[in-house]
Amino acid sequence: MTTSVIEATATHPAFQQLADGVFIHRDALTESAKALLTPDAVALLAEMARAFEPTRQSLLQARQYRQADYDAGKVPAYGDRNSTAVQGDWRVAPLPADLKKRRVEITGPVNSTKMVINMLSRNSDGHRADCAMLDFEDSMKPSWTNVVDGVHNFLGAARGDLRHVEPARGDRPEKVYQLNADDMALVMVRVRGLHLDESNVVVDGNPVSGGLLDLVLTWFHGAKTLIARNVTPKYYVPKVEHHLEARWWNDLFNRLEAALDLPTSTLRATFLIETLPAAFQIEEILYELREHAAGLNVGRWDKIFSDIKTLKFHPDRVMADRASIGMNRPWMNNYAQRLIQICHQRGAAALGGMAAFTPGRDAALRQKQTEKVAADKQWEADMGHDGCWVSHPYFIGTAMSAFTQDNQLEVIPAGDKYPDLLPQGSGPRTLEGLRTNARVGIAYLEGWRRDIGCIAWDNLMEDLATLEISRAQTWQWLHHKVTLDCGTPVTADLIRRIFDEELARIFDELGPHADRDSWHKAHHSACELFTADSFQPFLSMASDLAGPLR
Repeated sequence: MTTSVIEATATHPAFQQLADGVFIHRDALTESAKALLTPDAVALLAEMARAFEPTRQSLLQARQYRQADYDAGKVPAYGDRNSTAVQGDWRVAPLPADLKKRRVEITGPVNSTKMVINMLSRNSDGHRADCAMLDFEDSMKPSWTNVVDGVHNFLGAARGDLRHVEPARGDRPEKVYQLNADDMALVMVRVRGLHLDESNVVVDGNPVSGGLLDLVLTWFHGAKTLIARNVTPKYYVPKVEHHLEARWWNDLFNRLEAALDLPTSTLRATFLIETLPAAFQIEEILYELREHAAGLNVGRWDKIFSDIKTLKFHPDRVMADRASIGMNRPWMNNYAQRLIQICHQRGAAALGGMAAFTPGRDAALRQKQTEKVAADKQWEADMGHDGCWVSHPYFIGTAMSAFTQDNQLEVIPAGDKYPDLLPQGSGPRTLEGLRTNARVGIAYLEGWRRDIGCIAWDNLMEDLATLEISRAQTWQWLHHKVTLDCGTPVTADLIRRIFDEELARIFDELGPHADRDSWHKAHHSACELFTADSFQPFLSMASDLAGPLR
């Protein structure tokens, strides 16, 4: 959506007015959307957009200035060690009872009713996660239909009556999925990041913040429903880069509580520390959120992407194969330990990262995956995390076995609060790693074309974060003309050849029923993205329009 179109929204035939200064794309105003965009909800959305959009734009511009400095050779660094945030005697608001046990959290796209019910319910082994994060961000493509379906699914989860029916097909009978309100995980919502625009709703000539829209609609329609069931309204916020961004969100939380005549600290939020700049400001970010903080999360996958993106032009920090970068790398271990130390000193929960496996097709592979998940989660528990994430219900029980207490808030890791957090350039850098990146790029963008934001691929759950790692790493290797461990230099021609070979391999695996046109288009898009002359900060900065600009 171009600036000229946005500015002319009041007269453009593709948009219609919802309220004074508020317009929506005509194709977005479905019956399902109308049920959410009530006059009072639209009024609150407009009020929040007008109050917070100017500062959001300033914060996004500040990101660009900082990145320009990093691109010129600077690196992120710690701030003032004598500030009130660092030296002050403060703690976060006391945690509500239902946020003191978060041993295993499961996450997935909020738009899939079936997946939401499965995340909130017990698996086939009888295990249930403590919390389920219903995601508007990395695992969901932000198409308008997905966003609207997501809000409705959240509201069904908030009520505890969400239901999904899969009709009978052939020999397969009808199957009903029904949420059990008396035995379900704690409902949480992850909103979109600060950088993402919602193109379908415009206020005073500007597209609204996607995260603000997610937050306003779920809060306005769902907060009191949750409270009536004695459930804390709980959010996740992704991709924060600076403590002033945390202040922006905290101010928004305050305004939303006031709008519903609810006391401060009713809304609680966990922020993902998943960018390299944020890792240097953990205490400052938590300080800004202290009235609303539930905890912080070690978002390992987006953090790896941010490490590469932030220092992409630094020749001494060219990263290894993505599969070889784990929490055992010194800078990753240091950042996790620092997060736990600060959170527990200040009374907040410290959540670990994602086990991204999807269960393999044979018993031997599933056993190997289970052993890896068990080792990873035991490492996190031993370090002092209060809980962790899984991406598939199959691994809930395995992950849960590592966390034998409700929480570990009393565990404060020893060590320097200011460790070295800068990633180090190293190997391995392999042809197989390049092939993995290409396969993920093709497969993810093929799903993206179909409005899918996460895919089960090669026994892993690949979401936007892992797509971003794959394309950032490939781009960085190409930019720095890396020579792989096998002696082959990384060139654009090599990358294109690898993409062609991997597409052919995918066709062999999928067989004759694959939609070859869709896969060819995804292959072309991924190859162009991975070899672009300039690095694109994110795959997407705005949602797609619900329909054409007629």
